[in-house]
Amino acid sequence: MLESLNPRPRPVNLKSMPDPDLRYPIGKFSFPTAVTPQERDEFVEQIAETPARLRAVLNGLSAEQLETPYRPGGWTVRQVVHHVPDSHMNSYVRFRLALTEEEPAIKGYLEDRWAELSDARTAPVDISLALLDNLHSRWIALLASLTDRDWKRTFRHSELGLVSLERNAALYAWHGRHHVAHIAALRDRMGW
Repeated sequence: MLESLNPRPRPVNLKSMPDPDLRYPIGKFSFPTAVTPQERDEFVEQIAETPARLRAVLNGLSAEQLETPYRPGGWTVRQVVHHVPDSHMNSYVRFRLALTEEEPAIKGYLEDRWAELSDARTAPVDISLALLDNLHSRWIALLASLTDRDWKRTFRHSELGLVSLERNAALYAWHGRHHVAHIAALRDRMGW
């Protein structure tokens, strides 16, 4: 199925950069202090693009290549692919909780342990790509319906503290691009 996908986006050329931090190919995330409506729209657009960008960067990879860690000591490409919908499902639920409850308490999860579960290490990536497609269809429908007031709603995260929905959208816009860049940078380094 992956062979029929669109060509992958042009990867970041890490060879021309001095000692890149392979963990953060697009830089570390930091929450914006304020978010404009135009920035929110950009975040929603970037979230909406994540499934197609992930599919594109995987185009043509072999089963052996999917087992390659994106960096020394890092997850395999397969684990990265399964991680994205795991994380985005958590975010989707957080949006729904914040929209229906007053400042709900949100528990973080141990993503490194999730990545070591059998399905994350061995399941076909097509399963998670389909999950991500459908999850994002539903999530984008929800995000498109939010009012300015809705975007200001918050949840209290066990590790991050108080987070507004617009700031959480910024995080997940970055998150999708971050993991696509992991794979694109690996492809570039390996000449795939």
